[in-house]
Amino acid sequence: MAAGAALLECVPNFSEGRRKEVIEGIAAAVKSVNGVQLLDVDPSVSANRTVYTFVGGPEDVVEAALHACRVAHQLIDMSGHKGEHPRLGALDVCPFIPVANACMADAVRCANEFARRLAADLHVPVYLYQDAAVKGPHRVSLPSIRAGEYEGLAAKIKLADWVPDYGPAEFVPSWGATVCGARPFLIAYNVNMLSTKEQAHRVALDIREQGRSKDEPGKFKSCRAIGWYLSDENMAQVSINLTDFTVTSMHQVYEECKAISQSLSLAVVGSQLVGLVPLQAMLDSARHYMHSENLFITDEAQQIRLAVERLGLDSVEKFRPEERIIEYVVGLNKRGPLLSSTLDGFVRELGSRSSAPGGGSAAAVIAAMGAGLGAMTGWMTYGKRKFESLDKQMRAAIGPLDAAMKELLPLVDADTDAFKAYTSALGLAKSTEEEKARRTEAVRVASLQTVNVPLSVMRICDKCWEHLHVLAAHGNINCKSDLQVGAKSLETGVFGAYQNVRINLPSITDTDLRAKISSEADAVYTRAVQQCKLLLDAVDERST
Repeated sequence: MAAGAALLECVPNFSEGRRKEVIEGIAAAVKSVNGVQLLDVDPSVSANRTVYTFVGGPEDVVEAALHACRVAHQLIDMSGHKGEHPRLGALDVCPFIPVANACMADAVRCANEFARRLAADLHVPVYLYQDAAVKGPHRVSLPSIRAGEYEGLAAKIKLADWVPDYGPAEFVPSWGATVCGARPFLIAYNVNMLSTKEQAHRVALDIREQGRSKDEPGKFKSCRAIGWYLSDENMAQVSINLTDFTVTSMHQVYEECKAISQSLSLAVVGSQLVGLVPLQAMLDSARHYMHSENLFITDEAQQIRLAVERLGLDSVEKFRPEERIIEYVVGLNKRGPLLSSTLDGFVRELGSRSSAPGGGSAAAVIAAMGAGLGAMTGWMTYGKRKFESLDKQMRAAIGPLDAAMKELLPLVDADTDAFKAYTSALGLAKSTEEEKARRTEAVRVASLQTVNVPLSVMRICDKCWEHLHVLAAHGNINCKSDLQVGAKSLETGVFGAYQNVRINLPSITDTDLRAKISSEADAVYTRAVQQCKLLLDAVDERST
């Protein structure tokens, strides 16, 4: 995927989870579209349903979804379909989700374009839901549209309230109907139980937002759930959709399912993700368990491993982060070219004829080294019997310094990118009034970025001093020189970033903003000089 290009996710759910040739045929149709990356194919025999997940540009994901539907139209006949999962049609639901450099309006446009073309090509009814819905509140919720399922569609589609958004207002027995929409990222998450379907559904009623009725709502907002039985796995599941994981998280519903099951003398035996999950959702769960168990883990891979273990995500199949976490799969967390280069390559690039990378990128590197050396001093103190009484203080210092180091590293490439964007903006055509206006706006935006990146370096560094002072007072004295180099590196990083702010600041035309940034940068730089001296003096005075 090109840097800066709009990236959307599409997650079509087809009503076939048993016939391998159908499942693979639909997958092949998706993969046949250039610009689309098929991330996951998740069939369920009991549900008789397969969830496909792919990403690409707006036009490409629409085209891939249509390709898949044409294959499904030939191979799926809903008149004989049976399965545990509620469904309305051969393509039951097809949401479009903004992932990167895209907004919900982009997803809504994709949903409408897909729905229009699907109805025209295959002559089937299509309903719009969630953010794409236009025909009243009763058409927003997927469960509301799906109520009555395929078996009740022939009668429902004749009602005035249920005329399709696209396609014929008539029952198509072989296809049924499709629900298409735009929504934020949804986590499809199942909690595994050794119980009956009815017992699992009882748990689902307790946790889901809808609850049992309007008078008996469930515990969690943004949570939909039902109970079902997986004969192929010989267990039941609470099948959960978390429509906003920032409101209700995986660990919250998992722990609540465990608590309810325990009260019913039932066993929860892990959980399962269907499709992909955002990195933040995994880290949120990891931090929950770190806090509740008083664990100290800063490494991202270890945090994910903790979340996988505590949530039992390996219970049905092996959880592979590189295949399940969306940022890892599509490369949204990839390091830039400078950060990916060798140390030798980076230094040689600095010393070349090219004007970028320059002092701003170097300042970010030096600052990151300073924070890293501070974290190292903490690690060389933490967990050692000799310094056991200092563990709490070391935890409090290491965490922020480790985080600062990780925040600073991407700014190495960001500074060079900002400079290149600024020079590109200056080179834009300016022959017509329209071109002049476009160039002026591009220069304004790029100018602000050339200041914001080094200012971010300064702000991150500014938060490190209090933690370095803890290490200066209590850290392992054998790391004295490391801490000294770290402090001086942090100060140098601030100095370099400060000079980049100053040299680029005149290009900002907003005088009030320019004055505000200048005042903040002056204060952070002055503080860095003062704090570095205080810290070095404190370390020099220590003998043990």
